[in-house]
Amino acid sequence: MGSFHLTKMALRNLVSKPATRLYPLEPPVYTSMTKGHVVNDIDTCILCSICERKCPATALTVDKPNRTWTINPFSCVQCSTCVRICPTKSLRMEPDYTASAVSMQSLTMTKPSEEPSEEPQS
Repeated sequence: MGSFHLTKMALRNLVSKPATRLYPLEPPVYTSMTKGHVVNDIDTCILCSICERKCPATALTVDKPNRTWTINPFSCVQCSTCVRICPTKSLRMEPDYTASAVSMQSLTMTKPSEEPSEEPQS
């Protein structure tokens, strides 16, 4: 009886659509629940370092004197705590995954310095 059930299942799989995607030919479809990676809009970031203090994996480093924001993607656990507590909403989670890397490197962003605007003197 077991071999009849196995034959029936094999024939059904031959004529039905495959259960998996053909990855290189069909790009992956990410759902809204997918947590991919953290992205920072450095122009709106105020370098307050709240994200660094709240990160449970200590993957973030904020250096206010040098005006840099650094993330170690290999330490990040994609919990999105930093995204929820960011006061300026400059952090967001992108649904796609980061590209594979050969070496473990951190991503450092430098905030451009604000040049004082020259006002005409009266």
